[in-house]
Amino acid sequence: MLKMSLLNNEPEIFYSIQGEGKSLGKPAIFVRLSNCNLRCVWCDTPFTWNWVGTKNEHPQKYLRSEYQQEVSIKSIIDKIKEYPCQRVILTGGEPMLQQDALVKLMLELRQTDKSYFFEIETNGTLSPTEELAKNIDQYNVSLKLSNAGDKQRMRLKPEAIRTLVNSPKSNFKFVVENKNDLAEVEHIIAEYFIPKEKVLLMPQARTRDELLKKQTEIIEVCKLKGYSFSDRLHIRIYGDKQGV
Repeated sequence: MLKMSLLNNEPEIFYSIQGEGKSLGKPAIFVRLSNCNLRCVWCDTPFTWNWVGTKNEHPQKYLRSEYQQEVSIKSIIDKIKEYPCQRVILTGGEPMLQQDALVKLMLELRQTDKSYFFEIETNGTLSPTEELAKNIDQYNVSLKLSNAGDKQRMRLKPEAIRTLVNSPKSNFKFVVENKNDLAEVEHIIAEYFIPKEKVLLMPQARTRDELLKKQTEIIEVCKLKGYSFSDRLHIRIYGDKQGV
């Protein structure tokens, strides 16, 4: 069983294109899990963790009973198989909180078709288990900066970061407000020896207008430092909507 996010009272599994990161623009099936161990103030999926009765700075609260459900592996596989695609993105929330069940999902889905390719979107605070590391194809690691509002001891876990840096499957995306975040990005890169060719900078933006306002400055930083720029293509196309 996996704790999953709900959309229209159904587990949030949908077919779209990857809107950000290394696989930008590629068709993919998204499987959105529930729960997270961070509380980012600009989080665009607070419905996966910001339950009524909890205390944090994110304003909008959600009833857990309306936005979270335990779903069987079989049900998830049946839904994934409806789509003509083998790229599956395990997202959240923080999917690494449910590693054992995700390994079971990957193994059982690959029994139906060995060509399935799995990406996991993670905040980089949790080390992968041996079995997850063996079965995942790509880590999309989004290490959080101070602009997320989480304390450093919560958002930067040295052992987990070093493990992910040592994996050839990892890439590292930083959500930046503007060029003033660059010093913090560079400090993390230097401390953990993250190769610059694995670094992506992405604007913190929830609307098309915010993207347009911030993108040029961040692109210029990428050109100067040799990083990659990550768009938020889904925001540009669909706006700030769930399930697209």
